[in-house]
Amino acid sequence: MDRCVVLVDAGYLLGAAASLLAGEPARSRITVDHSALIQGLRDLAEADTERPLLRIYWFDGAPDRVPQPEHRRLRVMPRVTVRLGALTRSDGRWAQKGVDAAMHAELTELARNRACSDVVLVTGDGDLLPGLMSAKEHGVAVHLWAVQAADGDYNQSEDLVAEADERRVLDRVWITRAVRAKELSGVCAPAPVPRPEIAAILSAPLPESALAASDERAADTTSRNGTPTASADAATGTASAPAPSKGVPTPKDLAGLRAPGLHQAPATPANATLRWSSDKGWIDRSGQGTLGEPPESASLPTLAQLTSAEQRWADREEDITTVGGDPFEVGQVFARRWMERLPEAGHVQNLSSMYPRIPHRIDGELLRYAARFGLLAHKDDQIDEHDRYAIRAGFWREIDVRTAAEHAPAGEQSGPEGIRGGRTP
Repeated sequence: MDRCVVLVDAGYLLGAAASLLAGEPARSRITVDHSALIQGLRDLAEADTERPLLRIYWFDGAPDRVPQPEHRRLRVMPRVTVRLGALTRSDGRWAQKGVDAAMHAELTELARNRACSDVVLVTGDGDLLPGLMSAKEHGVAVHLWAVQAADGDYNQSEDLVAEADERRVLDRVWITRAVRAKELSGVCAPAPVPRPEIAAILSAPLPESALAASDERAADTTSRNGTPTASADAATGTASAPAPSKGVPTPKDLAGLRAPGLHQAPATPANATLRWSSDKGWIDRSGQGTLGEPPESASLPTLAQLTSAEQRWADREEDITTVGGDPFEVGQVFARRWMERLPEAGHVQNLSSMYPRIPHRIDGELLRYAARFGLLAHKDDQIDEHDRYAIRAGFWREIDVRTAAEHAPAGEQSGPEGIRGGRTP
């Protein structure tokens, strides 16, 4: 068959690109435009071999062979097939298992079945040498591509280079068309919203009972450190008692500020409300509703409650075929579905008033949805903090964009520049 096939060892291609552009082989240090990369590989392969492309095989490792967001984006592209090996951690480093064997098997099978006349290999691993030699014996021309090495290092097996029919080096100019070094920056967290009632409670003077408890803790601490306590000073006739230090009030201290019967400090406003920090976010300790949520958030329906069996099937179809799995995109898709199925528009206003916190029932459902896209993998079953911020930022961005579109005057287009409140991911 007068067609060409491209076999890509993603670990080699992206690792070498990261070394070239960022100075280290960690793929987390680069950002990849996979559409541009695949198109570049296709155009160059057809130009080099003078044959039309049959297919690009993308070989990569993944924890438990679960497709990651980039794999999901790639496998829905035309003429791209993704083959996944295992990704295991040993001695603090990640290593691919089974990728070389899969490339060898695919190369040998394509040559044996005469599925193509030319094969392009983007790899540097000498383990593929037997497969390369076998393909040549079946009359296939083998083109070996390398990534320009950083600092003059050699990143391909010399035996592999010697056995190839043709060779090309993908230089920095070609690589940077689709790959760029990632700028180191902070976590994309939404700007914190001032909480005056919390600040008022924390700045208020403690009641007498709390001060007494603070004195006891200070005395106990100094006695453990070998410093004479106030009672010991009294026994020796000295009157030097340690000055009580307010420090950070405990939850019990804070509760005393609002407890009935205790003196209410004038500095504490009457409408100050005690709130409790937990994995559910900031919630009223005395709030009524599901799992202690305030009534306004407990009344918000979850996406599961709004989704029929037919919609669930359609959602899954969309997830598999069109959703790439980028954390920010995941948050947008979830928010879009939730808003489209709400029976009452007032729910959106209730949610907007809680920004930047997402009610914990909806937030938990959002993170479980994100787990479908492999975002939990190789992170001890926990979504990375940066990814969690990006997921929630995508959720709020979609809420803002759609809310602005609904309230925009007729004929006026709403876009990212019209985001309400200046929220940014």
